[in-house]
Amino acid sequence: MKVFWTKEALLRLQEIQDYISRDNPSIAIEFVDRLIDLSETLVNNPKEGRVVPELSIENIRELLHKNYRTVYLVKKNTINVLTVFEGHQLLKTEEIFKNKNC
Repeated sequence: MKVFWTKEALLRLQEIQDYISRDNPSIAIEFVDRLIDLSETLVNNPKEGRVVPELSIENIRELLHKNYRTVYLVKKNTINVLTVFEGHQLLKTEEIFKNKNC
């Protein structure tokens, strides 16, 4: 099983890094690296995260880290990271379903 990142998810990671970098660039890099590392653990346990409550679709799940949610799609041989966002925000379902990987 492999982890793939959508363009949307990579864009969100960059936005998160840019935001945190305003205060501390090195912490920003470490934080984004941690989000990526956590996603890589899904290779061994793709159902580790919870089902996204707003969607209730078994194969669309999320990992929580600090205040951030990493939403991913579990497929037969791949995990597609769909988006990453600050947990106090609402999930933008259009970001999930506009992705052709869903």
